[in-house]
Amino acid sequence: MYKMLTKPVSNCIIAAMLLCNTNLLQAQTKTDTLRLSINETEKRFIDSNLVLLAAHYNIDANKALIEQAKLWDNPVLSTDQNIYADGKFFEHGKDNATGQPTGQYFIQVQQLIKTAGKRGKLINLATTNAKLSELQLNDVLRNLRYQLRQDYFTILQQLKNKKIAENSLVQLNRLLVAQEAQLKAGNIAEKDYLRIQAVVISLQQDLLDMDKSIADNQNDLKTLLQIKGDSFIYPTETDNIAVNAATTADELFNVAKQNNAYYQLQQTQTLFQQQNLVYQKSLRSPDLTIGTEYDHNSNYAPHYVGLSISLPLPIFNKNQGNIKSAGFAIKQQETIVLSAETELRNNITGAYNKLLLTLQQNNEQNKAFYTKYQNMFKNMLQSYQQKQIGLLEFLDFFDAYKDAELRQVQQQLNLQLAKEEVNYHVGTNIIK
Repeated sequence: MYKMLTKPVSNCIIAAMLLCNTNLLQAQTKTDTLRLSINETEKRFIDSNLVLLAAHYNIDANKALIEQAKLWDNPVLSTDQNIYADGKFFEHGKDNATGQPTGQYFIQVQQLIKTAGKRGKLINLATTNAKLSELQLNDVLRNLRYQLRQDYFTILQQLKNKKIAENSLVQLNRLLVAQEAQLKAGNIAEKDYLRIQAVVISLQQDLLDMDKSIADNQNDLKTLLQIKGDSFIYPTETDNIAVNAATTADELFNVAKQNNAYYQLQQTQTLFQQQNLVYQKSLRSPDLTIGTEYDHNSNYAPHYVGLSISLPLPIFNKNQGNIKSAGFAIKQQETIVLSAETELRNNITGAYNKLLLTLQQNNEQNKAFYTKYQNMFKNMLQSYQQKQIGLLEFLDFFDAYKDAELRQVQQQLNLQLAKEEVNYHVGTNIIK
């Protein structure tokens, strides 16, 4: 009676496996696969990312402010005339004796002239502010590109992990079919058959978890690339990771000071604060307003032409508070720069040391070990089928072999991510 129940149960499980694989196949068929290299991915990222586009607009806006700072202030036109006199509105009649107009009107044109080089100093501030916008864009680009490359190579390694699990599942499914025939013939115990079946189900669950993780990273990558719909990005990079680490952390730090956008941003902020202090000091000097004026019939001369000059007297307000504030802002920013420099050096040293440690795990001796291990798995599978080893010994070796293959893939990912971390902190692809 027990054996009669076993066959339907096993058949149901196998049918469920086939149905699951069919559904996955149909889903993959409907999905538009985009095979992209890392260079193609980055190009698409640069061309389509909306965050970068918005940052570009910000740069253009700040560059327009440079042109605005170069403009002179507009002249000011003032006029005054009588609107009511001798019981009449807008009395602009003529004197009967002289023939001259009897109404009064006044016209004045004034021009503001900024002193102490304020206009040039405002241009310098606007220019530095535009430079800050460019560096902010570069820093955003650096962070997004780092995330992009992390997602790309993580998906690449996840697909390798999935392939390992799928290959293992194929081998075990074949073994499961053969063992079912042996079970029917009474050559093996049912517990051995169920033990293999449990491993198959466990692998199927692992594949499902892998698909979920891949889907999460796919969503992140497609968001960066602004790809909509049900597309699947398939990385096409090879396993050959060439790393040139023939340098020192000090050399990397010197390169980073010239290329790390965040560090350069903090340095430029210091320049901006220094220029602001110079500008605030120039505001102590009053601006000059000069103009010419014409007054008709309201002065000692009927036709009065005069010159007007005005400027505020810097007696009480000499911009003392803003000058002190600008001075403290410089000291604050200089402290931030020192902190950024220390952080940059530590980040580079830590990332470089991790890269060296990872390189030690990817030597030729380890690669040869994994090659031998793959060959041994084939021999162990054959030995079990020929009943030269027991089920427990085979399953123990199978688990160890699967873990070893996954560990090898993880080491490749660790090496790639360690390289990306160094390049991220340096600000350029110095490690190839």
